[in-house]
Amino acid sequence: MIMKYSMRFSDTIHVLAYIAILHDTAPLTSQAIAASVETNPSNIRRIMASLKKAGLIKTTVGKPQPALTRAPEQISLLDIFNSLDEADTNLIQVDPKTNPDCVVGGNIQDALNAQYAHFQKVVQDEMAKTTLADVIQDIATNEVKKRPESQGLLANYLKS
Repeated sequence: MIMKYSMRFSDTIHVLAYIAILHDTAPLTSQAIAASVETNPSNIRRIMASLKKAGLIKTTVGKPQPALTRAPEQISLLDIFNSLDEADTNLIQVDPKTNPDCVVGGNIQDALNAQYAHFQKVVQDEMAKTTLADVIQDIATNEVKKRPESQGLLANYLKS
């Protein structure tokens, strides 16, 4: 059985990288961004609403040109993670529906909660050290390896 997990964090980073890299190339409509993410434009609009609420992007009604409010170097992955409009942003969830009358089922939540809280802190500490600029640099490097003709578009994001 495959457990369901959210792609929202990844998609939110994708949206911000798209805005940062392509801000001067064409209108950044939710349809255009959705085509890159391979999702529905309404999902992109929800993500952008969360990003705007968190102060990471600014938008103008009727103008498809969202913009970052800070340089990519000043936006950490933790900032992005914290922008998610999800009730529970724990990376790993403890299953609350186990049998309380079972030796394992009745104790698994307590056994895992402290471990999962530790994992959460470690990952969030690393997220705080990693910026959107780091992700964009990796995107640019990978893209130029695949398609060298993209170097002009991505020159500002490549390591010197």
